[in-house]
Amino acid sequence: MNLTRCPWPTKPLDIHYHDAEWGVPLHDDRRLFEMLILEGAQAGLSWSTILAKRENYREAFDDFDVERIARYTPRKVAQLLANPGIVRNRLKIAAAIQNAKATIAAVKECGSLDALLWSFVNGRPIQNKRRSMKDVPTRTAESDAMSKELLRRGFKFVGSTICYAFMQATGMVNDHLTSCFRHREVSDSK
Repeated sequence: MNLTRCPWPTKPLDIHYHDAEWGVPLHDDRRLFEMLILEGAQAGLSWSTILAKRENYREAFDDFDVERIARYTPRKVAQLLANPGIVRNRLKIAAAIQNAKATIAAVKECGSLDALLWSFVNGRPIQNKRRSMKDVPTRTAESDAMSKELLRRGFKFVGSTICYAFMQATGMVNDHLTSCFRHREVSDSK
């Protein structure tokens, strides 16, 4: 069967990610933190690059355990900077550590990372009906608000464009094109 999907996934790994994960509402704190870190790591790069390195990131960053990452030492940072399986950018690695610390503080205040992040869409996915990729924005009022609040809380690499990509990836917004077979499937998930 030949499925019509969004035009951006062209490589097998991207296609699998699009068909199985992208846009599906995600409420697991560890996986939300993972996606926040990976979206920040993507800055200036393609998502395909990050997706190909995701398993390496999971191994290098202790499966995104925020408590462990918040305690990373300069020695661990040096190991990460020497790891060819991830993006070896000192600022992005430092941001991951800072974001772990900010996540711990946010969870203490809000109860969960899920509660904080999903509050920008009132706890429910925004169901867009985009017909073309040119209709898909790079940021919205919701991503602007998320970015502003996360920055206020000490998070790094969380500009509005990164936040919107994060919102798309984690199902806070459904930006599958209406012609894509996943649009209806994702809109039916909560």
